[in-house]
Amino acid sequence: MWFEYNLRCFFPRDAVVSADSLIRISDLNFSYDERTILKRISMEIPRGKLIAIMGNSGCGKTTLLRLIGGQLKPTRGELLVDGQSVPDMSHSELYAMRRRMGMLFQFGALFTDISVFDNVAYLMREHTDLTEEMIRDMVLMKLNAVGLRGANELMPSELSGGMARRVALARAIALDPMLIMYDEPFAGLDPISMGVIGQLIRKFNNALGATTLLVTHDVQEALLIVDYVYFVSDGQIVAQGTPDEIRASSDPFVHQFVYGESDGPVHFHYPATPFEDELMREGAHG
Repeated sequence: MWFEYNLRCFFPRDAVVSADSLIRISDLNFSYDERTILKRISMEIPRGKLIAIMGNSGCGKTTLLRLIGGQLKPTRGELLVDGQSVPDMSHSELYAMRRRMGMLFQFGALFTDISVFDNVAYLMREHTDLTEEMIRDMVLMKLNAVGLRGANELMPSELSGGMARRVALARAIALDPMLIMYDEPFAGLDPISMGVIGQLIRKFNNALGATTLLVTHDVQEALLIVDYVYFVSDGQIVAQGTPDEIRASSDPFVHQFVYGESDGPVHFHYPATPFEDELMREGAHG
């Protein structure tokens, strides 16, 4: 309660969250030249909710974030953010939209040559007319919210992996975004740091009234904090539901993914001729 009360003081926001969708994706396809990455993706991301996009490596999860952020354009389909078509935006409209988005990149991606304080202050200095005194107060508030106000003078090289991720989280919320996107925020973290980051993601979502998209393959940690899950496999949404529905799913891919089974729709063996045939062929050459 103390955490959320202080966040509301630091980042005042209307407590009433609209029930409509912040992001609407309809029949979206994306390809690199002839290689199809995403096929017939349709999603609705309600305002104020924490939504996970899960799937194995290379299934198109991060590509989906890049499409939402306007770094890529879909080959086909509709993608609306706050009622606006992202692919049809001009450069100025796109940059204005991005100022309302926060992004935590995989492994944090802090600027290595500036301090913790300056990493969090960077967006404020670039995109606002706040005085340095106001920026100082706001940066310290954000760092305090992630438990690292006392580390504000350190350089990124002096931080542990978990601390660096928390600084990156403070930077992601620097401009009080309407949408926060996380790309594999748990990657490479120890269990304690993973739990801390998970709880911060949930608490920021609740306290700020923001909408959150969480791309991850860390199933157990994500299912503890999210409101809804989309599962992606081979570029398509193959399952969706609440955490309880996902845990109880009888879908073979979802069951294999959630419980970490070695074989199922995602095979252990790479496609090959039967091993016996391979041995016989080798024997024939002998």
